[in-house]
Amino acid sequence: MRRTVRAAVAGMAATLLIAGCSGQSLEGKEDTSNGAAGEQITLKVNFWGDMGLDALKAKYEKDHPNIKIVLNTGEFNAQHEDLQKKLVAGSGAPDISAVDEGFIVQFRNQADKFVNLLDKGGADFESKYLDWKWKASMSADGKQIGLGTDVGGLAMCYRSDLFEKAGLPKDRDAVSKLWTNWDDFINVGKQYTAKTGKKFIDSGTNMFNPVLAQQPVGFYDEQEQLQMNGGPKVAFDVSMKAIDAGISANLASFQPNWNQGFKKDQFAVLACPAWMLGHIQETAPDQKGKWDIAAIPGGGGNWGGSWWTIPSQGKNVDAAAEFVKWMVQPEQQIEVFKTVGNLPSQPALYKDPAVLDYKKEFMSDAPTGQIFAATAESLKPQYLGKKNGPTRVAVENVITRVQQGGLKSDAAWAEAVKQAEKVAKTGKA
Repeated sequence: MRRTVRAAVAGMAATLLIAGCSGQSLEGKEDTSNGAAGEQITLKVNFWGDMGLDALKAKYEKDHPNIKIVLNTGEFNAQHEDLQKKLVAGSGAPDISAVDEGFIVQFRNQADKFVNLLDKGGADFESKYLDWKWKASMSADGKQIGLGTDVGGLAMCYRSDLFEKAGLPKDRDAVSKLWTNWDDFINVGKQYTAKTGKKFIDSGTNMFNPVLAQQPVGFYDEQEQLQMNGGPKVAFDVSMKAIDAGISANLASFQPNWNQGFKKDQFAVLACPAWMLGHIQETAPDQKGKWDIAAIPGGGGNWGGSWWTIPSQGKNVDAAAEFVKWMVQPEQQIEVFKTVGNLPSQPALYKDPAVLDYKKEFMSDAPTGQIFAATAESLKPQYLGKKNGPTRVAVENVITRVQQGGLKSDAAWAEAVKQAEKVAKTGKA
């Protein structure tokens, strides 16, 4: 992606510095989060994209006047890299950090650096989650480092108005029938580009990721062995085929020019996990009613989905735990789903009329509850190894080089393997 975004607490001993959240009071005293009622607490929350936190922040602060929530959104890869650096340094981490599926194994292998949420009432949530979602953030020695936010079941978002101008069908069911596989999809892209002179997709990386998500095995097997010649090779070949076909706008995802691509109609379709809906709406609000949702070629796959984690170096971990538990309650999960599209990872909510009957007005009244609930219940996600995150970054960087003209597509796979093998040895992209 690329994917996607998303309590009654006792007070601290003294007012915290808002920017740092380092646990030091203005008077230099450490905050022990021991429940002194009425004292001010500041919680810094790191994440990426739009996870629907603005409304939650306002609601929580209204009900808890001694709590100040500081939201710090940033670039997807950079947020994970920064968290890792702060964990190694032993200071500077936020009170609460979102962690994506591609990085969760990396961080659960450092469970000693996170609060074990089983010690903070987290065990009460186990039965509420999809089984694989709960286990994915559980360390080998039984520590639970995160509570799940969302899952990223896949669909395909498209501009129905641009399809119509290109002489393609605009109805979501008819569009779904255009592409049963990725070769069909690329052929439709060629038709669109030939007809309009414009590009069809946003980027090769946003072809690579959903195709990879549909494969039985991703970058690593459960023995943490790199498996580049399996699913990664299949996905890489599809992305190169799309780039060579001239249907990609070659825009780097989640960068300013990608966001401008939405506004300037530089592409007509993109792979769309549930969390992508919020990004589209936030980036191009004037395109309300011009977007719709169709089936994804190949069917299935999970791209994205996150967890809220609490680094143990913080001095206000009790307050952080209460806020995290509040955020994953059904009422808040449903509100986030309606606001930005992030689909909860608690299956009971898929049958809640508030989710199941929900239609996204911005997306041409697409029945997003039905579309994404159906995909989520059938998900069988890959194992994503502890070096999955940096490996994906390294391979995406190679795809970006091809898009930018710095590397020929016929030489790109060898370079991708080289870079992935480097990460497998060093752990760094």
